[in-house]
Amino acid sequence: MWTRLAIAFGITATILVAQAIGAVLTGSLALLVDTAHMLTDAGGLLMALIAASLILRPTTAKHTWGMRRAEVLAAALQALILLAVGLYALVIGWQRLLDPPEIPAGSLLVFGIVGLVGNILSLTVLMGDRNANLNLRAAFLEVLNDALGSVAVIVSAIVLSTTGWQQIDTVAALVIAALIVPRAFLILRSAVRILMEAVPAWLDLDDLERHLLENPHVQGIHDLHVTKIGTGLPVLTAHVEVEPECFTDSHADEVLADLRACVRDHFEERIEHTTFQLETSDCSREQPLPHA
Repeated sequence: MWTRLAIAFGITATILVAQAIGAVLTGSLALLVDTAHMLTDAGGLLMALIAASLILRPTTAKHTWGMRRAEVLAAALQALILLAVGLYALVIGWQRLLDPPEIPAGSLLVFGIVGLVGNILSLTVLMGDRNANLNLRAAFLEVLNDALGSVAVIVSAIVLSTTGWQQIDTVAALVIAALIVPRAFLILRSAVRILMEAVPAWLDLDDLERHLLENPHVQGIHDLHVTKIGTGLPVLTAHVEVEPECFTDSHADEVLADLRACVRDHFEERIEHTTFQLETSDCSREQPLPHA
């Protein structure tokens, strides 16, 4: 994963410099927005590289989960940068529709093609591991959106050279911005759900409780919590009311094994990290202390 990110970052940083020069030389808003988008790609890939390294760090007495949340924080920051760039482009774009500058179509086409080639190379490198975690998915989607932005730049250059319609550059910039904002929002929402310890979107908590109650020795479930520390690491805790006999006839271990197998095998994503507290109904009637 780290190697793929490093290669993609090198490609993106190189193309970024070329597009920045092109944006200055041509005065194209579409190319400028695409360059800004590629800047966030480069920054995002750099953050993804750092996060990928942090994820591999072992747990410590201070950080008992290690640095698994680093990829989520990196994805959230990438999304915020993308939102800022997209909203800026929308505001400036509407202004330039009224007073479009003259753009050299030939130079715009060349730099658009250079950007697209770089995006395709980066996408090829990232494609194999794009679903491995949220951090890589965010990086892949950023580069994919930027590739679509490069296509918009190329199309605007062709239209400009054939029709002379100068507003097409601004239209292309608005299209690129429209691609950026929704995708950034989706990435940010996914990251915030994890940071706020929401129940994973793929899990129905009521359905989970029904599955757990199917065990004949289980009489009730309470304080059921499921969240995600990071991509691929869902965590479950629950208090499970069982028959008093379970503690005297050696059924407790059997119940625990069955509950763990249930949450590991019955849902879209395996829940490997579980903590079940077995107790009798008398114990569960004790009022818990209020949460701070």
